[in-house]
Amino acid sequence: MTATARDRSREAVLSRLAERAAAVRVLLDAAEPTVDRRETGDLRVWPQTRRSGERVVAWHGSVGTTVTVTDFTALGELMLRLADQDQVEIAGPWWSLRPDSPAHRDARHAAIADALARAREYAEALGARVTALLELADTGLTPQPMLARGAFAGGGAEAGGPPELDLDPQPQTVHAAVEARFTISEPVLG
Repeated sequence: MTATARDRSREAVLSRLAERAAAVRVLLDAAEPTVDRRETGDLRVWPQTRRSGERVVAWHGSVGTTVTVTDFTALGELMLRLADQDQVEIAGPWWSLRPDSPAHRDARHAAIADALARAREYAEALGARVTALLELADTGLTPQPMLARGAFAGGGAEAGGPPELDLDPQPQTVHAAVEARFTISEPVLG
């Protein structure tokens, strides 16, 4: 989200930016169980000049905040409350899985199972069997994607209450690939 301000006075722009950023902070503080992380960045203050010359006719300012939430049922309400603030622009949401998501573990397990199945197929084609694992490592090979879907639902508003915004997370593609080296029994040739 981005809070903006415009005025002829640079001091007024800075003051309004501080007030608007503080109002956003109060809303985010109130949503604390939902908000996992917030990062303020991209503070900009710049002059607007006439087409000819350097005479400043106005000052513009903006400050951006990125918010990471964990409770998707409250996300729509939070976005609407933030969008209701004076001179605040909301963009998003952008969806991604956390690095510790079980979907990543499941994808790694599937990649290992696939490597073992392929090794067994190769060994079988030679009349042999897999006897031991020599090496297993992540690779940069082109992986087979695994689609991970979460079941997230928005909350409901009472009749006559504030507006509702139900947001549905996008499916996330999770990749995992391994390089495995196995030993096999003596092949049956001939």
